[in-house]
Order: sequence, then structure tokens, then C-alpha cells
Amino acid sequence: MTTYEKTIVSSCHDLATGDEIDARCKGALVHRGRVTEMVPDHGLFWIMDDLRGGRRLLDMSELEIVRVDSP
Repeated sequence: MTTYEKTIVSSCHDLATGDEIDARCKGALVHRGRVTEMVPDHGLFWIMDDLRGGRRLLDMSELEIVRVDSP
């Protein structure tokens, strides 16, 4: 059985290109994918969204971001 560790991320400075994240709004999962690009000084980053398809720009101030660390 594979166990994944999840870490709540409070700043884009805590993310890196290639990180797998879940993004939640009011507890509901709305985006999941790999970070492709960041603008950390503005709290913005892009992911390739596995749930909705395509590239998405996410705002740290609007969502709870959880980094999913593989074992």
C-alpha cells in the first residue's frame, strides 16, 4: 500500500515546479495537478489540472493548497 504525505502550503515560496498539489475551496477538492510555473511575489502559480484538464492559474489567497508528497 502506498502512503502519501500531505502538507498544507501557505506561500508560493513553499512550492517548486513539479510539485503535485490539491487545491480546495471550502473543503471541496476543485483542482489537482502538477505545478508548472510560479509567480511567488504575487501568490500565483499554474498547474496542469488533472481533474478539469488543461492549464490553470491558481491564487494562494483564494484556495487551500496541499502539497502531496509521494513516499
